[in-house]
Amino acid sequence: QVQLVESGGGLVQAGGSLRLSCAASGFTFSSYAMSWYRQAPGKQRELVAGISGGITDYADSVKGRFTISRDNAKNTVYLQMNSLKPEDTAVYYCSARYISVYWGQGTQVTVSS
Repeated sequence: QVQLVESGGGLVQAGGSLRLSCAASGFTFSSYAMSWYRQAPGKQRELVAGISGGITDYADSVKGRFTISRDNAKNTVYLQMNSLKPEDTAVYYCSARYISVYWGQGTQVTVSS
């Protein structure tokens, strides 16, 4: 059964850092493009960062602050978040896309000012 389990969220002060992890199981992880999305209260879910075939892509709002990476041996994708801002507060979701699209349950990130 497919599972994407996010971890690493929490409460941090503005300017701080967090590293999110997403552990995958139940599918061929290395074949899938992996992404991080986020959804703030009252807003639509938005793409934060993606990684596929070694190519990464970022939303303009996080470029230079966030870094996405993956370890195919561990079936895990990461999101290193530095210089966090209050507007980064959201539930962060991991997503896998190839033949099918899978979603994790999300992890809350709260940045206090």
